[in-house]
Amino acid sequence: MPLEDWIIFTGFWALFVTIPGPNALNCIASASEFGFRKSLVCVAAILSQATFFLALTILGLSSIIINTPETLIILKIMGIIFLIYVGIKGLIDAGKYTQPKYSIRSLFVKSFLIATINPKSLAGYLAAFTIVVNPEVAIGTQMWVIVPTALTITCLNYTSLCAFGAYLKDKALTVTLNIQLRRMLSFCFVLYGVALAFLTI
Repeated sequence: MPLEDWIIFTGFWALFVTIPGPNALNCIASASEFGFRKSLVCVAAILSQATFFLALTILGLSSIIINTPETLIILKIMGIIFLIYVGIKGLIDAGKYTQPKYSIRSLFVKSFLIATINPKSLAGYLAAFTIVVNPEVAIGTQMWVIVPTALTITCLNYTSLCAFGAYLKDKALTVTLNIQLRRMLSFCFVLYGVALAFLTI
């Protein structure tokens, strides 16, 4: 991959992952609930999803999704419904605050689903690999550069968001403040889902 194309991809990817979305909200919410180290499960899930999507691109399956609008619409609707569900459940659970129970499996699955079926993620990956990837060059050759770049930027971004969430946890020392923080983050999930519904359907 030429240096100019790599710089364009790096800039696009950095912008894509740093624009706040469901993954960012999930990292902040999980860290504010469970602490920094435990919230890194979210980062692992996001990196797993990124690897999965990059593998789909290498196999050429992303072009099938692009050329099948019905599939894309179904995935977007699933993502919107899931985000709103996560937000409403968080709002309900925030009011009856108890010491949160930590499960690596449930947090990983939730984070992986948020990363996989949210419309922002789908749109970003499709844009990246329809704009940046050169169809005249073997996809495998380009991926030797794209994959490490994408995963490194993704890891750094979401790890820093987990650190920010842990910082908020330390600041919300009282139960009342913690409940308010959880309500605010849950409301953001609902808001994001509703906004995406109007923007993508």
